[in-house]
Amino acid sequence: MRVGRMKFNDHESAIKLNQALIIRISKYFQPYWRHTLLVMVILCLTSSLGILPSIFIQYIIDQALPEKDLRFLCLLVIASLTTTMVSGLLGVWQSYLNAFISQNIVYDMKNQMYRHLQKMPLQFFSTVKQGEVITRMTSDISGIQGVFNGTVVSFFNNILVLSSTAIALIMMNWKLALLGMFAVPLFIFPTRKMSQIRWKLAKQTQEKMSEENQIIQETLSFSGYILMKLFTREEKEYEGFKAVNAESARLQIRESTAGRWFIMVMTTFTSIGPMLIYLYGGYLFIQGEITIGAIIAFVTLLGRLYGPVNQLTSLYIDIKRSLALFERIFEYFDMELQINDHPHAVAIENNVIKDIKFQNVTFSYQNGNPTLQNISFIASAGKMTALVGASGSGKTTITNLILRLYDIDSGSITIGGIDIRLLTLQSLRSQIGLVTQETYLFNGTIKENLQYANYSAPKEEMINACKAAYIHEFIINLPNGYDTVVGNRGVKLSGGEKQRISIARVLLKNPPIIIMDEATSSLDAVSEYYIRKAMDYLLMNKTSIVIAHRLSTINNASHIIVVNDGRIAEEGDKEHLLGRDGVYKELYERQFGMKRDMQDHTLG
Repeated sequence: MRVGRMKFNDHESAIKLNQALIIRISKYFQPYWRHTLLVMVILCLTSSLGILPSIFIQYIIDQALPEKDLRFLCLLVIASLTTTMVSGLLGVWQSYLNAFISQNIVYDMKNQMYRHLQKMPLQFFSTVKQGEVITRMTSDISGIQGVFNGTVVSFFNNILVLSSTAIALIMMNWKLALLGMFAVPLFIFPTRKMSQIRWKLAKQTQEKMSEENQIIQETLSFSGYILMKLFTREEKEYEGFKAVNAESARLQIRESTAGRWFIMVMTTFTSIGPMLIYLYGGYLFIQGEITIGAIIAFVTLLGRLYGPVNQLTSLYIDIKRSLALFERIFEYFDMELQINDHPHAVAIENNVIKDIKFQNVTFSYQNGNPTLQNISFIASAGKMTALVGASGSGKTTITNLILRLYDIDSGSITIGGIDIRLLTLQSLRSQIGLVTQETYLFNGTIKENLQYANYSAPKEEMINACKAAYIHEFIINLPNGYDTVVGNRGVKLSGGEKQRISIARVLLKNPPIIIMDEATSSLDAVSEYYIRKAMDYLLMNKTSIVIAHRLSTINNASHIIVVNDGRIAEEGDKEHLLGRDGVYKELYERQFGMKRDMQDHTLG
């Protein structure tokens, strides 16, 4: 099953926090278990220390002030200040540990996601929107940092504060404790509905952010920008972005305010608690069962009880939102890689020239619609094999199968008699050099783009490769020579210059197999002349497969294969094919007949 046939999980039912999901999430914390344990210890300490100032207040009011004991008063004040200071220092340490753990988890997840995406088949990137990939790599994973800082740590902190405060209140006076805690259950029950609403809004928000990224990626990339300008679509694209941005902002506002009315009502309601404590506590004071200091300390601690309850209510909602992020990330991690090394894969011998053999190969991008059917041919070692045919006939697909960018449905492809599925992907692709019609250069220097093929290549070897590609003279005449920045996708260079740099890059790699996919089809006559000369050097003593739109570029081909509608229509050398009334002869006469007509027209 290929990625193109996969259905992405876009349901909007609430995620269940089951054991499997908890275990999966917790695995990211395992490398930092010591730091996490230390955070838990600090939380225990701070939650316990937080009770002490209220107890000190009780002693100040009940003993130090009535007895006019200045020494005891100063001692209690210093103890209270010291407790607060120690709690603050522990909080700073905890904040550092929180940041350390969360940032490292984000670091690990981004690395894992990048490595996983590197291994995805080519069809994945032709199926999924690029903006969607960027969103999951950036904002989705970065959002995990808030999961630890704002959710996990807050959850445990509030549980500890709640439990320690509840114990302290009960120990002080169980009657007042029960009265003060009567409102706690009212916080819990309505949260499920609120969490489902925020989860749906969070998922919709992330989808809109992906849509925004897609628009930015398409319209503000170099090629998209040029197209937008040429067709004067600035206003149309702006209105489209503005609409998506408005919807994204609306969803984020709804998400941030969802459930806040409920929280406000509960917060207001809990303010009645202290009044009830004063009322009933006053009665107990009159009865002689409690002191004034105990009542004040009790009310102070009651604030520590309601605070965590309020936050836990919000946290339950935030946990659901966090799970939406984990779901989106795990959705990518769970996609099958499809193309992997076989358990018993072997490495191909380096730089040994071998035959490439297709045997009854059938391939389809989608079920029931084969792109290639029963393809069989041999690309002889050290010779040029040419693939010709109309656009869309399957020529590029054949070369992509050699690189195992896709896996075949049936049949076999062998190099030197070994099925390529039994070769390690790294060793297979290291033996192949590819020059395509659309040359891709990174936004760096010419030197950096050349070194992409071989980082350890000495300067002399790089210069020799560029001389062989007829591009060295051009480079050294640039203001910064090999250190000239080529711009986004090599925009500062012409098509022919980029193509010759790409040939030099392949020469620097020096693989035994060369694939050229219509490398001269879009070039002018001068550029094509230099590219042909560079090709002659590049293909010398190599097993090469050349896809040719212009038949003039394959005069040196020892074997020509004509592909038509996913099948091999005919094959042989040039003389053999011209002797038949087939597809090749028709293509040949059409091209060279048009060329003669153009020459006659020019002379006329």
